[in-house]
Formats: sequence, C-alpha cells, structure tokens
Amino acid sequence: MDREGIIAGAIEFTQKSPGNYVSKEAAILPSYVGMKIFESPIFSVGKADDELFMGFKSPDVIGDHFLPPLEWLSTAKTVISWFLPYTDRIKKANAKDFKWPADEWLHGRIEGQIFINELSQYIQKQITGAGYQCIVPALDARLKVGSASYKHTSNWSERHAAFACGLGTFGLSKGLITEKGMCGRFGSIITELDLPVDARPYHDVYEYCTMCGTCATHCPVRAISLEEGKKHQVCSDFLDKTREKEHPRYGCAKCQVGVPCESGIPNSKKTVTVQGQAGFHSGAV
Repeated sequence: MDREGIIAGAIEFTQKSPGNYVSKEAAILPSYVGMKIFESPIFSVGKADDELFMGFKSPDVIGDHFLPPLEWLSTAKTVISWFLPYTDRIKKANAKDFKWPADEWLHGRIEGQIFINELSQYIQKQITGAGYQCIVPALDARLKVGSASYKHTSNWSERHAAFACGLGTFGLSKGLITEKGMCGRFGSIITELDLPVDARPYHDVYEYCTMCGTCATHCPVRAISLEEGKKHQVCSDFLDKTREKEHPRYGCAKCQVGVPCESGIPNSKKTVTVQGQAGFHSGAV
C-alpha cells in the first residue's frame, strides 16, 4: 500500500463511481439525470503530529474542542487530505445569478457530500485492507458539529486539515484556495500508514488570496467584507432560508463562483491585513 496507489485508486473511483453522477431517483429535474458532480480529486499528505494541528486549538483559530489527529487515532502517522473540484456545469449554473442557489449546486452540495462519504469509505477500506488503522473524522461517531459554545465550528475541520497538509490557503470568504481553486469540497483520513508527506508551498494563512473583494459583492446577504471578513451568523441564517425554500436540500456558495479563485490560484498576490481576523479563523467540517 503506497501513496501513488491510494491516489490512483481514488481518482479511478471518482471517475467511474455511479455516486459521482446524479441518479434518476435523486434528480430535481429529468435534465439533471447523469450530471457529473466532481472532477478528479487532488491530494496532499501531512504529518499527524504537525504542530499546526495543536495550534488549531487556539481560541483565535477553532478552539480547545478541536481534536488533533493523534486524539482521533493515537497511532496515527499521516493525514491524507483531498479536494474535489466541482464540474464546470455546476460552477456556471451557480454563477448565473447571485440570489438563490442553482439546482445543479444543490445537487453538488447534497449528493456531492454523499459521494465524498463513499470515496472516504473506499479509501479507508483500501488502507485497512492492507492492515493499517485509519479514521474518517467526518464519519466518526465522535464528530461534533456546533454547540452552544462553538456554534459555527466542529472538532474537526476539513479546510484546516487541508491547510496543514499543504493543499492551499484561506481566502476572504473563509474558503480554501487550492491549485484547482476553492469551488469544490474537501475530505480527509487519519491513518497509521506512514506515507511521504508534502511540504507546504506557502507561509501565510491568506497567501493565495488577493483580497480583491469579488466574493463579498457576490454574497446575497453581504456576509463578507474587506473590513470585517466573514460574519458566520449572517451566512448561516441565509443557509437556513435556502433549507426552507429547497428542502431537503440547501446551499449557497455564491462566494466561490465567478471569482478569480474559483478554479485556480489568482496570479496576483499581495499582503493585506483584514480587520477582525486574527491569523486563522474558525472552521467546521
């Protein structure tokens, strides 16, 4: 069981699995049947004992409720993180207007997450089948998302794990910008399998973000600004409205489409201090 084999298997699974295509039973409209959700994933591997994971316990980042990899699996050696970019069809559909989520995006958010779970279980099965323990935090019974004391965070964050593993840096909208952009979904696995790790090709938390403010202008409820960053409660309240309107689906992510970081790293980089954002920012799965 090696790194190349894990990645190759995951890419093949993504390309061939029926779960990565909208089924007839799930389709909101007949025209969405067979729609592909994700392109091939990109991967990065980090050390389970990387000091950054302990740093996420800071109240200025996530908080003490965050569980580093070694608290999920005491024998852990590495963390495997991946990013699944949405297809162009889903991106373009959600950028047609900036009021309500497109049907295609709703499929990407809900059926897409179901597929990510399937992919996580596939990778987990390959690793455990080779004799190594591994944990998928997002599917583990110990996962806790939101509470009275940490409403907008959880005890594991896919975005922060991806940052620690070298997949990308944060943007003004609090999404993570990868070499394939930020328009997609993340997943991760913690394992005792000892794999070669990737160096982080950046030093600053917001290194890939130009702070152009385009995401702020696209937000339907103005939850994002250059002056104050992102207001989680305002965003959350709007997601609740989309859940009422589109039940049982929900979503938005207008801040991820039609922006310079939608499908790649913006060419221009500059250092900007954003008021009200200390270093990292809170995160949830």
